[in-house]
Amino acid sequence: MKNQPIVESDRIESLDVLRGFSLLGILLMNIIGFGFVAAAYTVPGLMIQDGADLFAWGIIELVAEGSMRGLFSVLFGAGVILFLGNKREGRGWLHVKRTTWLLFFGLFNGYVLLWTGDILVTYALAGFLLYFLRNLEGRTLLRLAIGLTVLITLYSTASHFGIKYLRANAETAAAQQSADQPVPEDVAVLAAQWEGFKGEYAPTNRMIEQEVSARGGSYESAFMWTAHHNTAILMNSLWSFLLPDALVMMILGMALYKLGVLQGQCAREVYAKLAGLGFAVGFAINGFEVWFAYQSQFDLIDAFLKITPTYHLGRMAVTLGWIGLLLWLIKGGWHSLRLAAVGRMALTNYLMQSLLCMLVFTGAGLGWVGQLQLWQVYGIVFPIWLLQLWLSPWWLKRYYYGPIEWLWRALTYGAFPTLRRSNAPNRAQ
Repeated sequence: MKNQPIVESDRIESLDVLRGFSLLGILLMNIIGFGFVAAAYTVPGLMIQDGADLFAWGIIELVAEGSMRGLFSVLFGAGVILFLGNKREGRGWLHVKRTTWLLFFGLFNGYVLLWTGDILVTYALAGFLLYFLRNLEGRTLLRLAIGLTVLITLYSTASHFGIKYLRANAETAAAQQSADQPVPEDVAVLAAQWEGFKGEYAPTNRMIEQEVSARGGSYESAFMWTAHHNTAILMNSLWSFLLPDALVMMILGMALYKLGVLQGQCAREVYAKLAGLGFAVGFAINGFEVWFAYQSQFDLIDAFLKITPTYHLGRMAVTLGWIGLLLWLIKGGWHSLRLAAVGRMALTNYLMQSLLCMLVFTGAGLGWVGQLQLWQVYGIVFPIWLLQLWLSPWWLKRYYYGPIEWLWRALTYGAFPTLRRSNAPNRAQ
């Protein structure tokens, strides 16, 4: 039985609820990538037009940015242990197959469904690495996660002040040129690097118009623009930001699973303290970052929150806060069959979100990219939430797993599992 899927009765409710919650929460951020130019992720000034936009941006940055992605990553790490562990030895090759197919789902999501912010490719690459950590003790994994958090925090700090140093040299070079003075070679090199950074993260009006025209024009034009953009991500930021960002939270998830935290094995008071401390620290840090960006008038560097020195500390704290709150509720008797169903169909629902947003925002459908204000795009989020909260339990009453989950299992195990429910009480899933 070591190479068989987990049966339905073995599912852990807390993991499904947490996963469903994070899957819905991720859309709060992903909608920005569909509704606005790609640079809006790191240049909030591109999508803030009035007070309503500012309020929406501030709230999302406070409670969701980084933390929903972090929570999803935590659960992915726990899922790797769940898949490989529990005395289910000899599953290494299955893990490789499962992770490889996840990589292909990610490429499909990015290139065919035109999603510029896909995380499945990142998760697949991280998944290959996590295999080698599977036998570490929970406390060892926790120490490793803390150590890596320190390292990526130092990297963010160096990036933040390093880019400021580049800008200072660019300003020096400009002043020397204005005064008809020679620009030293080292200053010129650093100034050129600053211009390269601006070209990538501060698009001109012409570049914005070209992107909106391409992504909103037709499926073909959107495909060509998105393919070029996604390939650039795979070559650059995937390795410098996305993979470390995901990996540290996945290792934390592996640790929390092995320590029994995610399964609800701690006392309810522990989860209350985790929620209180996590939110207190996280909201304080995130609130400071929001204020810092606002008071700078959304300066290109100061509003680039993903490279602020405190970014990873804030998002990790809020992630732990959400874990504490949801498990405190579950330990108190709260159950959400709808959220759990969304979590059981997480891959299906994630790709469904991409499909629906593609039809709304790109040239494959309505072409609304760049046409709505920030507060207005959340009018798209809520109907998608309601759809998935209704559709997921409806589907699982009739079938054992979501359609993409079924396909993923078939590709992993090399056999088609039973999909439609019958009178059998405990089918493999």
